[in-house]
Amino acid sequence: MPEGHITHRMAGAYAENFAGRSSRSTSPQGRFSAEATLIDGRVLEEAEAFGKHLFCHFGLDIVHVHLGMAGKTRLHRTQGVEDLGDEVAQLPGESDTLLRPVVGAVRWRLENDDAWLDLTGPAICELIDADGRGAVIARLGPDPLRPDADPSRAWERVRKSRHPIAVLLMDQKCFAGVGNIFRAESLHRAGLDPMMPGIALKRSEFDALWVDLVELMTYAMKHGRIDSVRPQDDPVLTGRAPRVDRHGGEVYVYRRAGLPCHVCQTPIKTTVLATRNLFWCPRCQPLSRRAAAVQARRAARVRP
Repeated sequence: MPEGHITHRMAGAYAENFAGRSSRSTSPQGRFSAEATLIDGRVLEEAEAFGKHLFCHFGLDIVHVHLGMAGKTRLHRTQGVEDLGDEVAQLPGESDTLLRPVVGAVRWRLENDDAWLDLTGPAICELIDADGRGAVIARLGPDPLRPDADPSRAWERVRKSRHPIAVLLMDQKCFAGVGNIFRAESLHRAGLDPMMPGIALKRSEFDALWVDLVELMTYAMKHGRIDSVRPQDDPVLTGRAPRVDRHGGEVYVYRRAGLPCHVCQTPIKTTVLATRNLFWCPRCQPLSRRAAAVQARRAARVRP
């Protein structure tokens, strides 16, 4: 599933190419036809992201989008095509702005004379009002990419929870926009046991984790790829081969199960946690010896 930085890049693409101008809205697939008709010809006033949710404001009507596992957004301009639904932006060549073919099951197409943007396969694409937007945001925790984020709201949930910190990082009620890659990489960079329950986490550790998430996600939003490896562990300096992965970016543990840790050479471990594959280094992130963490592990072993 695309993580929060992708949604923020989407908001930027909608705003840059369509805000302040009248636009045409259609639904080639048909599942958003009635809603598209209501906003057809109107001006996009603002596009904003909150976690993994996108809100496009057309006056009192707001298009709410959540990509889910299969959603993609593809921006077509005279100089090429940019796939905004993945970690790597691609510009494969020039597009014919006169033909504008429909490729795939396009739920919503927004267009003007200079560009068109196709949304395919989203989990959510609906028309809501300000109250609907408020209801969505009320269910979410703070977003590290928003300047109005209040990390203390996340801390209040974390410090009372017996769930592992690796589960809490993926909980959108705690950290809006954080996904599987950011949870694995931020925990490794912090040297934290991913199985440590929230109640065992120190406030200073939480604060450092939040600051690191802001840094990592901001970089990813600006560059369209997730790079979490610090300069001293970069392949240019260490002489190791660079990562080859469709997501791009240099990472410490994500999708590196069985490979040596870039820091200590210990094989990376993996397990399924919160329905997603978790990756960590058992040496850089040793099991916590704090009482709450030990008790949680014991309880997990005796649970029927």
